[in-house]
Amino acid sequence: MTQRYEGSFDGRNLRVAIVAGRFNETIVKQLVDGAVDCLARHNVQESDISLVWVPGAFEIPATAKRLATSGEVDAIVCLGAVIRGETAHFDYVAGHASNGIGAVAVETGLPITNGILTTESVAQAADRAGGKMGNKGFEAALAAVEMANLYASLPKPSPEL
Repeated sequence: MTQRYEGSFDGRNLRVAIVAGRFNETIVKQLVDGAVDCLARHNVQESDISLVWVPGAFEIPATAKRLATSGEVDAIVCLGAVIRGETAHFDYVAGHASNGIGAVAVETGLPITNGILTTESVAQAADRAGGKMGNKGFEAALAAVEMANLYASLPKPSPEL
């Protein structure tokens, strides 16, 4: 019979950190509210949620790595908003944040979700932070719970690798 693994959405006994970029704070606050709401709805205790504010999306990967290597959390939710402007700044910040989060997740083996919005306008960001497109903070938190439970059920990594 085929061995099947799936994560559950029960956050009981999970410790989750949220790393949020303060830049575009009005939007990011809504993402954070969505993530905290999701975690509470899925049985993560308030005392097991850590919220870490950083200046912007650029600082999120290094902070996520610090948390991931601390042994204090089971999953990390990264939230921010990078809205395109008239310069190439958007491309550098969005790319660094996304690539950095992915690298930290692979390097540490900890579930780290990317809920950083990368939009063309404030209106698009608002649509994704509780507007008509839902709340991507909620979705990132739900994915973190599922992945933390999935990782807990998977075979443990070999120490030789």
